[in-house]
Amino acid sequence: MTKVIIDKIATQWETHIATECSGQNSTTQASILNWLLGADRERLETLDPEHVQIINRSIDYRLRILLQRYLGLPPARAYKNLMQRLGGLVVLRDKIRAWLTLSNDRQRNVLDVLQEVIQELLQSDKYIQQQIAWIGQCTQNPRLRDTLLFASIEEYCLRPIRNQPLLAHRFVNYLRRSQKGGVTNVPQGDLVKLVSDEIIGDSDSTLSLLDKQAQENYHQQQEWEETQITRDRVKDTLRKYLIEKVSPEAGVWLDLYLQGKPPESIAIALKIDIKQVYRLREKINYHTIKVFAIKAESELVSQWLHISLQEHNLGLTSMQWERFCDSLEPKQREIITGLKAGNSIESIAKSLQIKTNQVMGEWSQIYLIAQELRTS
Repeated sequence: MTKVIIDKIATQWETHIATECSGQNSTTQASILNWLLGADRERLETLDPEHVQIINRSIDYRLRILLQRYLGLPPARAYKNLMQRLGGLVVLRDKIRAWLTLSNDRQRNVLDVLQEVIQELLQSDKYIQQQIAWIGQCTQNPRLRDTLLFASIEEYCLRPIRNQPLLAHRFVNYLRRSQKGGVTNVPQGDLVKLVSDEIIGDSDSTLSLLDKQAQENYHQQQEWEETQITRDRVKDTLRKYLIEKVSPEAGVWLDLYLQGKPPESIAIALKIDIKQVYRLREKINYHTIKVFAIKAESELVSQWLHISLQEHNLGLTSMQWERFCDSLEPKQREIITGLKAGNSIESIAKSLQIKTNQVMGEWSQIYLIAQELRTS
């Protein structure tokens, strides 16, 4: 990608920000643009068109977060919005409540623990440290610094890692450390200290406190981008499949469903009865789960969901994997062993002296058993 294209991207978002942030002065708008484009502009020169689309959607997503919950609000209100947004994550809230129930410290609540996890994130996470440093280069306005950091924290914490928000994984890491070394409580009634002159100043002494998970964070960033690309491929491939195997309306249904439209809105858009929408949904669910995900594009879907057999043990934890293997019949174990070793369906069928469609039938059953274990 040439610098001309990079300049085109910057100009496109400069115009968009001028419209969306018309209430802010030109200096603030320029700071927001710099923050959105990021520090590593050179990386944009090597991106292929698929990655460029991901970058543009990422910019749009971060800008919407900024506009919806943080820009122009007093720091206390913006901070409250951040805590409400992150505290609303069901998987994280359930994990924290379960821990508090088993803990000796029954006085704290979900918000207290969430603040501690965020505080640890700010102090020891390399990506957030880099964002703090970059925000310091984007603006000298303390209030805008806080605002941009609030948006950065939300976007980072909500990134999907192995089908859960990144913050849920950070909580597990926090829990392990707190069990070993005790818990540092955040004073009641105080905002978590977010952006300070010490952190954003010229000295890099604070930035030397980079966490030991620096390599993990790097891989998570790469994983996130690859997940978005794979997601697009899955969506496009599934859409074509549904149009071919079900009906043209199925492709429209998928687009509207992924936009979060309720059945009533889909019925209006397709100009059909609501009962027909539900029947169409059932047919789409059958083809997506029973055929597309298992047979037609099993590898593609598995890559997207991080549930591949070879790399992720079908998305099962080590304990679940043991239970899963114990539950299989001898023939199914041989099939799973062969597939995990990279053998083809044909070679497995030959070694078992059965037909390939029988192997596929057994594989479908194996896949559904693993799916049930994952969601149990």
